[in-house]
Amino acid sequence: MITPVTKMQLSNGLTLHLKEIHTAPLISHWMWYRIGSRNEQPGSTGISHWVEHMQFKGTPNFPAGVLDKAISRDGGVWNAFTYLDWTAYFETMPADKIDLAIRLEADRMLHSTFEPEEVESERTVIISERQGNENEPLYRLDEAIQNTAFRQHPYRFEIIGEMEDLHRIQRDDLYRHYRRYYAPNNAVLAIAGDFDTAAMVARLEAAYGAIPPSDLDHEMVPEESPLDAERRVEVRGPGETTYLRVAYRAPAAADPDFFAFTVLDSLLSGPSGLNMFGGGGISNKTSRLYRALVERELAINVNGGLQATIQPFLYSLTAHVHPNQTVERVLAALDEQVRRLQDEPVGEAEIARAVKQARALFAYGSENITNQAFWLGYAEMFAGYDWFLNYVAELGKVTPADVRRIAQVYLCPERRVVGAYLPTGMDGEES
Repeated sequence: MITPVTKMQLSNGLTLHLKEIHTAPLISHWMWYRIGSRNEQPGSTGISHWVEHMQFKGTPNFPAGVLDKAISRDGGVWNAFTYLDWTAYFETMPADKIDLAIRLEADRMLHSTFEPEEVESERTVIISERQGNENEPLYRLDEAIQNTAFRQHPYRFEIIGEMEDLHRIQRDDLYRHYRRYYAPNNAVLAIAGDFDTAAMVARLEAAYGAIPPSDLDHEMVPEESPLDAERRVEVRGPGETTYLRVAYRAPAAADPDFFAFTVLDSLLSGPSGLNMFGGGGISNKTSRLYRALVERELAINVNGGLQATIQPFLYSLTAHVHPNQTVERVLAALDEQVRRLQDEPVGEAEIARAVKQARALFAYGSENITNQAFWLGYAEMFAGYDWFLNYVAELGKVTPADVRRIAQVYLCPERRVVGAYLPTGMDGEES
């Protein structure tokens, strides 16, 4: 039996999604804002992520240093995430302590202070985070691929932002971004757990109802032209590990093709977990690429990544190249498996197994109260909650012909970027 969800909107535009779950005395409270790196421009990249950091620096009612102690003292956990299309904050608390989370998020929707010294302190933290990322081969490769795959769309930028922008952005830039987008009419509040809906609505109205809406004017995000020729990129850097990443332009999550693409991903490389918050894992040892690359000692491991986004993003296949092999040999073997999907019928049993694995991973990422609240808001960021409710049924409709069509339409050489990370040794020198 599916637990019903109450959906409503306050007069200031704040959307509420409420789901009673009385299996444990817990409540998970998620605030989702429709602002992410997709909404940024050159000169301000990374600003959404930086504003997220500043939301933990306090308000007059909840000064910096008090917040974490207050949540921990009441037995709760909290965190935040910035992504391509959204920024989200959550608190999971004992049910009788949830008022703290409600008061906290209502307060910092309106009253975060952005003290100049805190801004400068956080600049140092974020620049250090960016520098740490640059020491990771797959981060460097991913950044190069995104910049190659997108020429106009902001999806070309890493969420943390460009280094020059992290030096350029000032306190007033951050505060304007916060005041513009942190508004009830740009937010979805999702709550799941042990509560009475009518009583919860009254509490939320009292906490959030008086917050004024913003004069939102989301700038149009440009459509990216389709890739019409294969693009290649090489990144050289320290280390001893060679990586191959092949990135194809993928459909948006709301596109009907996304479900068949999910089954293809499960069959080809093992299912991708859409819940970035967490929730179990499925072995990919039955996938075609594992058998073709890892079992034949062409790669140490291989995995795929399909992400739910508002506009078309990337489907990436990543291989950790075996020390005795080359990028070109691994790429040739990968391409052979893609050609098989395009040219040969896929058996019903193999499709059924791929669907079963994708369903299982989806279930693992949807089972506890925090994950249920996550999905209440997350699906709204790129489609709607019905997308989540219909997910399993849509996977069940996928046929072998659908998978073959997806491979033929999307997994073409002219629709992809081929990236390689070539190590130069631990000292960073060419060998």
